[in-house]
Amino acid sequence: MNLDPQAERFVLHFGEMGGRWGVNRTVGQIYALLFLSPDPLNAEHIADSLKISRSNVSMSLKELQSWRLVQMVHKVGDRREYFESPKDVWEIFHILVEEKRKREIDPTLTLLRSILMEKPEGEREAYEQQRISDMLALIELATDWFDEIHDLPPETLQSLMKLGTKVQKVLGLVGKVRKNVGSGGQS
Repeated sequence: MNLDPQAERFVLHFGEMGGRWGVNRTVGQIYALLFLSPDPLNAEHIADSLKISRSNVSMSLKELQSWRLVQMVHKVGDRREYFESPKDVWEIFHILVEEKRKREIDPTLTLLRSILMEKPEGEREAYEQQRISDMLALIELATDWFDEIHDLPPETLQSLMKLGTKVQKVLGLVGKVRKNVGSGGQS
């Protein structure tokens, strides 16, 4: 399979980005190829398309499966294993956020909480614990927010994201209303 120029640029870019995302180039390229493919692809097809070794494809597919970004499927009458990425970009977004959380955020929360269980011995350690406590509070706030919006329907989540800084204006307005109600309407 020869990639058209647009698909080739996309695949090459995802390969380059792979290193920035914590995976190797081949993993990024295979994911991009599967993302663009309307049909599931087998390992041989992937290796031929990207001109990489079959063993490299196998290892990369295992990595992508561990991230839940590709699934194995079978075709009737064909003994080979085929692979595809989820078709819904919102599902992909959710999977990526969940996996990043599981691999990066949760271990950090565990570490921060365990550090805060220790009794500080001096001023410096007390200061450090306060900084760690502040970091923990921020990460917990962000993860709690994610937990609340995680199950929103994609169209609701998209609307929320499109609001952008308009949310700040609404919250500012709400803050003014609360302030006025709390002061008996006197400004």
